[in-house]
Amino acid sequence: MYNGYCVKCKEKRDFEGEVAVSKTGMNMAKGKCPVCGTTMNRILGKAKA
Repeated sequence: MYNGYCVKCKEKRDFEGEVAVSKTGMNMAKGKCPVCGTTMNRILGKAKA
């Protein structure tokens, strides 16, 4: 469970997601907004090498 900003709703919401590594090497949680279904992202920090 993560807390992120939904761009479409313009509010912070809690969402369930999975942790993925971005192109720049950062950990990020990706999931869907529970209200509108838009993809939400939350940057968590540097990935371990």
